[in-house]
Amino acid sequence: MSDTIDTTSHAAATPELDQPWAELGLAEDEYQRIRDILGRRPTEAELAMYSVMWSEHCSYKSSKAHLRYFGQTTTDAMRTKLLAGIGENAGVVSIGDGWAVTFKVESHNHPSYIEPYQGAATGVGGIVRDIMAMGARPVAVMDQLRFGAIDHPDTQRVVGGVVAGVGGYGNSLGLPNIGGETVFDPSYQGNPLVNALCVGALREEDLHLAFASGTGNRIILFGARTGLDGIGGVSVLASETFDSNDGGPRKLPSVQVGDPFAEKVLIECCLDLYREDLVVGIQDLGGAGLSCATSELAAAGDGGMHIVLDNVALRAENMTAAEILSSESQERMCAVVSPENVDAFYEVCRKWDVLATDIGEVTDSEHLVIEHKGETVVDVPPKTVALEGPVYDRPLARPEWQDELQADTAANLTRPSTGEELRATLLKMLASPALCSRRFITEQYDRYVRGNTIAAEYADGGVIRIDEQTGRGVAISTDTSGRYTKLDPYRGAQLALAEAYRNVAVTGATPIAVTNCLNFGSPEDPAVMWQFSEAVHGLADGCAQLGIPVTGGNVSFYNQTGNQAILPTPVVGVLGVLDDVARRNPTAFGDTPGELIYVIGDVRDEFDGSIWAQVAHDHLGGTPPEVDLEWEATLARVMSACSRDGLVTSAHDVSEGGLAQSLVEAAIAGECGVRVVLPDGADPFVWLFSESAGRIVVSVPRGEEPRFQQMLSAQRLPHARIGVTDADSGEFEVQGLFTASLDELSEAWEGTLPAYFGSQVAAVVAEAGANPDEA
Repeated sequence: MSDTIDTTSHAAATPELDQPWAELGLAEDEYQRIRDILGRRPTEAELAMYSVMWSEHCSYKSSKAHLRYFGQTTTDAMRTKLLAGIGENAGVVSIGDGWAVTFKVESHNHPSYIEPYQGAATGVGGIVRDIMAMGARPVAVMDQLRFGAIDHPDTQRVVGGVVAGVGGYGNSLGLPNIGGETVFDPSYQGNPLVNALCVGALREEDLHLAFASGTGNRIILFGARTGLDGIGGVSVLASETFDSNDGGPRKLPSVQVGDPFAEKVLIECCLDLYREDLVVGIQDLGGAGLSCATSELAAAGDGGMHIVLDNVALRAENMTAAEILSSESQERMCAVVSPENVDAFYEVCRKWDVLATDIGEVTDSEHLVIEHKGETVVDVPPKTVALEGPVYDRPLARPEWQDELQADTAANLTRPSTGEELRATLLKMLASPALCSRRFITEQYDRYVRGNTIAAEYADGGVIRIDEQTGRGVAISTDTSGRYTKLDPYRGAQLALAEAYRNVAVTGATPIAVTNCLNFGSPEDPAVMWQFSEAVHGLADGCAQLGIPVTGGNVSFYNQTGNQAILPTPVVGVLGVLDDVARRNPTAFGDTPGELIYVIGDVRDEFDGSIWAQVAHDHLGGTPPEVDLEWEATLARVMSACSRDGLVTSAHDVSEGGLAQSLVEAAIAGECGVRVVLPDGADPFVWLFSESAGRIVVSVPRGEEPRFQQMLSAQRLPHARIGVTDADSGEFEVQGLFTASLDELSEAWEGTLPAYFGSQVAAVVAEAGANPDEA
């Protein structure tokens, strides 16, 4: 940047001045379009603003054309409980009794590779502020993590930092981490995925939206000071692929630095401001910082805005206008406040020791005008920055290798047949990075702070109490399979939806809403865009079939190293409602001996893309399991009824690893022995390890068996009694085939992650505790 302030008048007088538009991530035609909009070249500050707001992360320029399909497939009936949807900071749904819940999942992928601790920590902080901006109290977080090969030297660095960052920020905020997923796969080497979800609760009348209206209303920036950290951060990182690790150059912009204790105070400050009705509109400052907050608030309002950057509280000297606008310093919010409420607003901020400054006002013009050092450095139509950015219809094409991949099925892979071979297979799969216990990771997180966590560990869906008087609560699950999605993106996305939906349903909750985080490679690759388009259509069509809306989400492109893209990873989050969390179904088998074990649903010989194929043969090919969403909806209704009527004592879905994995997890969780008796004529390998969708394992008290069977028969749901619990035996027996002690199974399941990451995670946690600013 030059020492001379680049004003709008100077820009008009120097049309031929060279500008670093390419270095800021703009295409030549995008830069020319900015000049056409303004009728001159942009100032340095305007160029910075347009470049970050037109980045892939902020503008969704490569995905907008496809994301519109969500709106096209959402019916009025699906919107019944929807209070705020796509386009808002987070989706909001009514859950009854005047309560509403807001939830959203977002990515912080590239920053978490560059600086794992702060990348993950500020990912949590950012999604929490999105929830705050809706008028809600954040009540829980979840995380979806994808790392490279478990034995790669760099995986320890990334896992240790990310896990410590997620835990360090969330624990300090006092928010329980109620679930998520951790996956290891070589495709994420050099490009891990860190997707963070937050859920918040509010009364319906307390809903707040992001807009600036009312001429003369003040714009107040409050929270942390603005610094140089994060400049060129997420908004640039999310629009660039990393070059290969061959010594070539890589873009390494600054990663934001988080302060969870400042955010904790900011949460309480915001809630007080809402309670006293002191806010007209509000926006958090995340990606693109003030550029985003000011332009989006103005674009969503009914006028313009005048901002004075000299009033922004800084923590670095001599910051230029472009730097102030582009900074992604954390723990900041921007509010629209009527003049008569400004003093009261400041009083609340003083109560919580939160810095607040008046940086401007809403105007009756149609422009966003920004002043710095007495000069106008930005004068733009805000809609052209925030709403009318580029929209690309990227070329897409089904990749040439797709047919060959699908033709390479698992049918000819050698299968175990004897009891001893099946036993060895089970132990190998339990200990594999694909299926081993994630407890070592989740133990770094506080799961029960605030006292309203009903289910987190050993749970298909995390369950949180919303209303302490009535027991009303919600269940949430996030799921995806990059392996299935690579084999068939449309069906893979629907399988992710089906599993998340089923995980919520097994708790006894009624699924009502969906969020998503769509992680893909470069949109400039036609094969990636085909995968993306297919996944979006699969998810949208699936939600329409289930009758629940997509409330919002996030798109993360350029997840690749060089030209090697990650597995396509559409993370799907489903939220369901429980009228009374006391009636939720646990995952663990209970301690009452002799309870009957049933599996609901059909098993088929489906091993393409399965964990068995991965662990036993390092194989990926064929087509994923069938998915039947009408069936899933029926299962959900039945599980809700079973929960309500006390017909089951536990429920656990069957997914990765098949029936054997589900049974072992339920047995270990309940410290309960199990005797499995497969149906006559059953193929033991198929029954134990197939990943056919739409199945649930339940335990039924003997006295409730007639009513349980009657309910399933009335719904025409196929089911089979496959065993009995034996609380005192301490063994897992598949009759006629093999027996293993729970201690042996638990040792195999629990030992993998500590062996790989114990020392690294402990070291990062210790460093974070000693010096959180440098962790």
